[in-house]
Amino acid sequence: MKFSDLVFAAFSGFLAATAFPKVEWSFMAWIAFIPLLAVLSRKDRRKSFLTGWFAGTVFYGILLYWIPAVPSHYAGMSTILSLSVYLLLVIILGLSWALFALVFVVIHKRRAALAFLAAPFLWVGVEYLLTHVLTGFPWGLIGLSQYRNLPLIQLASLTGVYGVSFVLVLFQSLFVYSIRTSRRLPFLAGILVLGLVHLGGFLSLGRVRPTAESFSAAVIQGNVSSEVYWTQTGADKIMSLFEDHVDLTRRASEAGAKLVVWPEFTVPLCFSCDDPLTKSFKAILTRFVKETGTSLLLGTNETSGPPDRKLYFNSSLCLNPDRDTTSYAKMHLVPFGEYTPYKKLLGFVEKVSHAIGELTPGAEPTLHAFRNLKFGTPICYEVIFPDLVRRFTKAGANFLVTITNDGWYGRSSAPYQHFANAVLRAVENRRFLLRAATTGISGVVDPYGRVLVKSEIGVRTFLAETVTPASGLTFYARCGDLFSHLCLTIGGLLFIVALFARRP
Repeated sequence: MKFSDLVFAAFSGFLAATAFPKVEWSFMAWIAFIPLLAVLSRKDRRKSFLTGWFAGTVFYGILLYWIPAVPSHYAGMSTILSLSVYLLLVIILGLSWALFALVFVVIHKRRAALAFLAAPFLWVGVEYLLTHVLTGFPWGLIGLSQYRNLPLIQLASLTGVYGVSFVLVLFQSLFVYSIRTSRRLPFLAGILVLGLVHLGGFLSLGRVRPTAESFSAAVIQGNVSSEVYWTQTGADKIMSLFEDHVDLTRRASEAGAKLVVWPEFTVPLCFSCDDPLTKSFKAILTRFVKETGTSLLLGTNETSGPPDRKLYFNSSLCLNPDRDTTSYAKMHLVPFGEYTPYKKLLGFVEKVSHAIGELTPGAEPTLHAFRNLKFGTPICYEVIFPDLVRRFTKAGANFLVTITNDGWYGRSSAPYQHFANAVLRAVENRRFLLRAATTGISGVVDPYGRVLVKSEIGVRTFLAETVTPASGLTFYARCGDLFSHLCLTIGGLLFIVALFARRP
């Protein structure tokens, strides 16, 4: 393999990674695949696989640079072991780019024009596999880089974020094909598609007008450091942190908020536990909602079952002044954080880390009640899964709330990348989305992806905004990943056709 080809491949990975927050050079996503496609068009199968693998490894290596610090600092892993886990992860994730490159070249060897037309279908198919295969990890879907391009991301209400990725790759694929064949028509076709998508998005952008059902809601950011370990913290300190959150909540209620959202497990709340401290928290919060008429959405850890076989759940719990308490248990847990996947095969990981939990996943997307409305609460990691979030909307959610603790990642790119996912989920479902994060970034996003209010990382505050509920379903909320299934099918068929086609 030529060294220059590896440089071009690495350049593609670099450009794609810098399109994401925190660097956020989103325009880089419009040129990132050009070097890679240009190199692949003159490679054989083996070299194409290695070239794509190298590009993908560079991409994930930059995008996920913040990962090694977490197991090293919080899980007691050595620096060398943490770096080894990180490198293994980015190498495995890089295989997604390798798969794209291999199938692209197989088609290209038979029909070059067909390969460049197939490229966006193949890419979306790979992103879909990344979302669903094994535990799924759709953190680096290229369409997320455009979360601030409001006209473009309106397409997500039809196709999910995958449609945005499709347009990005299609434009670059047609450009490279035009350059290689000295034909203007493919590139002009790409420009036309780009213009139509942006025009359609611009025309669909609307202003949300308050209705009789609109209400004021607030998110609390208590700025509790992840350095605080509840089992090692005294009751006085925990009570002080709890009172800080109650004070912020009271201020939000006095400002007119009828629903106040606390972050994921920002203080140790457990409404199903019997210890004196958590019981006192429950009593104080129950009294608060009755006195103020304000509903609270809380991040809690709940338990069930006999003492010798207790099950633990990462939960969101809603307290209403005149309704029963409702609870939702997180369905998609964080692998190697909240549980050990494929334990028979990977159980040894628990021996090198003391921070892997033993949580039990929830069974269904339970909705909470607020007034005569319903809302869904994907918790933390769950918000990066488009199909999981849209299940709340399809079940009847009139607005969405996500609670999280991104304090583990400090001021790295991770909280900013996580927030970008929330913006796309709001657009896909055409719902207001409230986000409460322990240390930030908290905020409120409207159904068109506008960030109405947003906090900085590392501040103690509350944010209030008017929320207007909705009841209609977008095409994506109703039909799910139909577009991705179509891309996966078309990409597979084109691959099969290429295998049986005669070489030109």
